[in-house]
Amino acid sequence: MKRKSLLVSPLPEYEKEIGRWLWCLEDVRRILISELTGISQSTLDTKIDERQTIGSLLYHIALVEADWLYVEILCTEWDPEIRSLFPLESHSKDGTLTHIEGQSLEEHFHRLNKVREVFLSHFRSMDLTDWRKLRVLEHYDVSPEWVVYHLIEHESNHRGQIFQLLSKLRNV
Repeated sequence: MKRKSLLVSPLPEYEKEIGRWLWCLEDVRRILISELTGISQSTLDTKIDERQTIGSLLYHIALVEADWLYVEILCTEWDPEIRSLFPLESHSKDGTLTHIEGQSLEEHFHRLNKVREVFLSHFRSMDLTDWRKLRVLEHYDVSPEWVVYHLIEHESNHRGQIFQLLSKLRNV
């Protein structure tokens, strides 16, 4: 068996410390995409026990990442191209995730990849001072460093939900 090296390597083109955090963000996504590649439309759209679908969770992951980028990191209006990827709000009026059905895996991957591409592009010229600089918002102060930490945590949690759903659907 080939010996593995388990380490975090900074993404190139970024300040090294920032690049390490972004590598972690990318690794969570890499594992998610790898596990979902090739699943059927039925698997993507099936609800179990009235919970959300895998498609709904993928939509939510991408929307939350874009929202944190524009609202908390950049403190600006959304780019219209990114906004157009989200015709629906993240949550229904009852507080549950918006039900997403009928969108192909390729559509979900495109949305996730486009948001991530734009997200990462804003960190290429960022230095450690800006990385840790607090954005003063109405209800809290937040740094880009914390946002990236939060997005790693957020996507990891939903990835776990997706993998549980996938496991149940494969055993039905």
